[in-house]
Amino acid sequence: MNKSTIILALISIFALSCNQSKEKKMTQAAYSIYIGTYTDTDSKGIYKITMDKSGKFGDLQLKAETMSPSFLSLANDGKNLLAVNEINSLDGAGSVESYQLGEELKLISRKSSGGAHPCFVTEKDGVVLTANYTGGNTGLLRIDADGKLSELLDVNQHEGAGTVEGRQDAPHAHSIWFQPNKDGAIAVDLGTNELWVSSITDNQFGNTERIAMPKGAGPRHLAFHPKGKYIYVINELSNTITILNAETLQIIDNVNTLPQAFEGSSFTADIHISSDGKFLYGSNRGHNSIVIYAVLENGRLELIGHESTRGDHPRSFSLSPDGKFLLVANQNTDNLGCFKRNKETGLLTFVDEIKAPKPVCVLFEK
Repeated sequence: MNKSTIILALISIFALSCNQSKEKKMTQAAYSIYIGTYTDTDSKGIYKITMDKSGKFGDLQLKAETMSPSFLSLANDGKNLLAVNEINSLDGAGSVESYQLGEELKLISRKSSGGAHPCFVTEKDGVVLTANYTGGNTGLLRIDADGKLSELLDVNQHEGAGTVEGRQDAPHAHSIWFQPNKDGAIAVDLGTNELWVSSITDNQFGNTERIAMPKGAGPRHLAFHPKGKYIYVINELSNTITILNAETLQIIDNVNTLPQAFEGSSFTADIHISSDGKFLYGSNRGHNSIVIYAVLENGRLELIGHESTRGDHPRSFSLSPDGKFLLVANQNTDNLGCFKRNKETGLLTFVDEIKAPKPVCVLFEK
């Protein structure tokens, strides 16, 4: 073998090694997920984890030290990360933070959320909305193209109460959602047992319509059908999902999230619908399961079954952007679980789990 042949062989081996290395890195970083936590025990803030294309987890890494970032969302088309600090500070309010995404999360700004113990934040077209649980209100801010938050611009204070003693004695705004194709938002209030539907103009909340939910429901989160016809509200206290007509906001049906034979204590938490609108999922804390429904043509739900979350108190879960996986955070057992999703049947198959301190929110990076 001459010298030229040896050199060519070495170049080929080096190129093959580089390609294999690149393929390995691509496989290892198929998905990037941010984890929001409660920091009252071992957690220090916001974590990040990777997941390969088979659903296997990589290493968990701390990306930002901050107090109880219990809910996370993306802003500015995925360029920034928003987080709430679910606390009650000296001025009677919690805070919302914005971060620059990168190898590490860089804090850009921190502003008042408008009320105590914020538990939800979302953004659309530069408008940022927060839901403050103990404050019983929603806040409105803005975020600029560089990820900087404005001061608090407006607050919509809720009033009233429900019928469940100890849980519905006062307003408890649990989430707020921009209405698809409309200049307004729907706040979900567990305490008043209502949906608060408000217009948004000139950086302010406008007229508000209050939609009563079934007695004792305790609405928490919601999901919009991709075709815009239906809204699905998951109710924490009654362990039900209420289906509404998206235009008239009239209730169509109410379904149970638990097996008929279950007799223990349980409370629902999160809800998501597949991007094709065919399947709906909800989490049960206590029964510790993901309930699976098929979505019928008329918007009603047909129960398919329940999948154990392999942990206690599944507060949050999320579908991967491609719909192939469901990732769930089990708050009380400090673990994340990954399930492969069958797009034809909606069923879930356990793939992997990993320890994470007090996880309460999972967010896939775009």
